[in-house]
Amino acid sequence: MAKQDPYAALRYREFNIFILVRFALVFAWSMQFVIIEWQVYALTKDPLYIGLIGLMEIIPALGMALFAGHIVDQKEKRNLLAICIALFSIISFGMFWITSPTITETWSVQQILYAIYTLVFFGGLLRSFFGPSIFSLVALIVPKKIYPNAATWNSSTWQMARVLGVTFAGFSIGWLGENDQMGVHWSLCIVFGLVMFSLVMLFSIKKKPILNPNIGEPMVQSLKEGVTFVFKTKAILGALTLDMISVLFGGAIALAAVFATDILGVGSEGFGILVAAPNVGSFLTMLVTAYIPIVRKAGLKLLVAVFGFGLSIIAFGLSSIFWISVLALFFSGVFDGVSMVIRQTILQLKTPDHMRGRVSSVNSMFVGSSNELGAFESGLTAKLMGTATAVVFGGTMTLITVLTTAFVSPTFRKLDLTEDMETHENED
Repeated sequence: MAKQDPYAALRYREFNIFILVRFALVFAWSMQFVIIEWQVYALTKDPLYIGLIGLMEIIPALGMALFAGHIVDQKEKRNLLAICIALFSIISFGMFWITSPTITETWSVQQILYAIYTLVFFGGLLRSFFGPSIFSLVALIVPKKIYPNAATWNSSTWQMARVLGVTFAGFSIGWLGENDQMGVHWSLCIVFGLVMFSLVMLFSIKKKPILNPNIGEPMVQSLKEGVTFVFKTKAILGALTLDMISVLFGGAIALAAVFATDILGVGSEGFGILVAAPNVGSFLTMLVTAYIPIVRKAGLKLLVAVFGFGLSIIAFGLSSIFWISVLALFFSGVFDGVSMVIRQTILQLKTPDHMRGRVSSVNSMFVGSSNELGAFESGLTAKLMGTATAVVFGGTMTLITVLTTAFVSPTFRKLDLTEDMETHENED
């Protein structure tokens, strides 16, 4: 195999533009989600209402996922993504509007919550199209032989945007207004501006060909083909299942507002540090993976990474000291970063071009939606068990999942992507 070029994907102009668009979108979406979590907890002082944010997003995202994948595989990717971003701008403007003084002074708490949950619901509907569109578009921008490097930079950009987005959100609430409410309002204005910026930049990428040979294929047949492919491809199924369970039960970060306010007593700025810590860890780790190949013994590395993630979540749940909590979340991000790069590499190498939308949609059902379901699970178990106990429970379930997977699936444990890489290098 040829020597790895850590900057291979960055040598393509359109990939750099794509990365900038993705950064702005993820930064904006991360800011918005964190700000809304803070606002909802400020209004209710109840962790269950934070969990409901995740539930309201997962319902439409899960329900529309397969349909969205079918549409993506049938349509031109650049323009479809532009439509998604334009609709997202309407949602972000709506969040900005309902946190304005005019609304907060005249509407009841219940009415504001209904409005927030409604916008989150439509955001979930829209999100089901975002993942497949982005996953399919990046595969049309770079050659197959550098998919792993593109996956690394793509995931690193996602994590860096989350790091800066959630951190800036936590601090901006206190910086941008004379009180937290005005800080929330003007922070959401920044979100809207970033979304509009990403929309403008996207048109610097040329329209891409539609590689699906079955344009006009009946939807039921198309969806069946996509689901069947995922369940027959053991490497993809194993990676998605493992990540889904870990994200579902390891969603401790959804309770960061509760920890910051009631357990650690560090306020909105400490809240920003807590939610940023895992993303800092992920980002730094993914920068390292650009230099170190992860295709060899990928299955074993993924199992170790998810196990380390579970241990870090347990440590966070047991801690009542701020710096230890930050450190635990940082290491959860380190392990999650390795997991993410390996999973994205498996998906890119194992998925045919004409099925990327549908496979990405199944991925969003397994992993993407489990983030929101995990937020709901965390909120519900915190209500039933107590916040710290709920987090420890989630981390323990993650460890059990890893050990079970390693025991019952030796094929996945021995998964190696070296041959797949060599095949794609020969194709290009």
